[in-house]
Amino acid sequence: MKYAIIDIGSNSVRLMLWADGKTLYKKVATTRLAEGLDAHGKLSEEAMERTAHVVDCFVREGSAVAPEVYAFATAAVRSAENGNRLCRIIRDACGISTDVISGVDEARLAVLGALGDKKDGGILDIGGASTEICLIENSKTVFSCSLDIGAVRLHDSCGEDIAKLTQRIEKETTGLPISAGKAIYAVGGTASTLACLKHELLEYDPVVLQDTTLSDVWVNKTAEKLFSLTVEERKALRGMDKQRADILAGATLLLQKLMEKMGLKEVRFSDRDNLEGYLALKGLK
Repeated sequence: MKYAIIDIGSNSVRLMLWADGKTLYKKVATTRLAEGLDAHGKLSEEAMERTAHVVDCFVREGSAVAPEVYAFATAAVRSAENGNRLCRIIRDACGISTDVISGVDEARLAVLGALGDKKDGGILDIGGASTEICLIENSKTVFSCSLDIGAVRLHDSCGEDIAKLTQRIEKETTGLPISAGKAIYAVGGTASTLACLKHELLEYDPVVLQDTTLSDVWVNKTAEKLFSLTVEERKALRGMDKQRADILAGATLLLQKLMEKMGLKEVRFSDRDNLEGYLALKGLK
């Protein structure tokens, strides 16, 4: 069976084509849906227009090869006062319904995608508008949360001010468990960009990037380096996603602080994430 899955995220929209038990390919387009959400509590008309256009293109592409196309949306849509409006725009334009998932389910998606059949471990998913953390033992969830903080929200509210960023992060990340010793996977755009930077990849390669280790020392040094550079200087780094250059420093600081609070010496990047997890959650795999 073939499926096309579309993830309407807070910073980007992604498409995955799946057939015969494996991912054929993934595509991503940055639409910055959550831009301005932290300040106004609503999705802007411009951001919704950008996002709906990309979703329409992905639906057309997916429908050309897969008999079933599914779309789900995460933090920006579920937390915005007018999130339902975007769902209506997409339905009218593309003829498909958008499954708006909860923070708990978003964390579960990442676990299902990144851990697969593993019975123990966890995930960190720094998104545009939220961050999900989930830990499992013997296939049972022992901790799960969705924090109202992400790469776009941090950038919109704090810019490049390290003091403000640190204060906001501290406010949103209290009560996290120590999870040293567990295999923790980092998923999402922040983690993938950091993995690309570590390998200095000019083109995204999931085979090379899968299981890339990001140590606490490396993450700390990378955060310092990013803050020392202008956005244009960051764009010139080998492996940098140019459309994330403005938000990556704050997001890397967030990852650094999460690792400190949870006692993590390292995290591993997983290319398998929410998209594969959605298939598993819906029983489509």
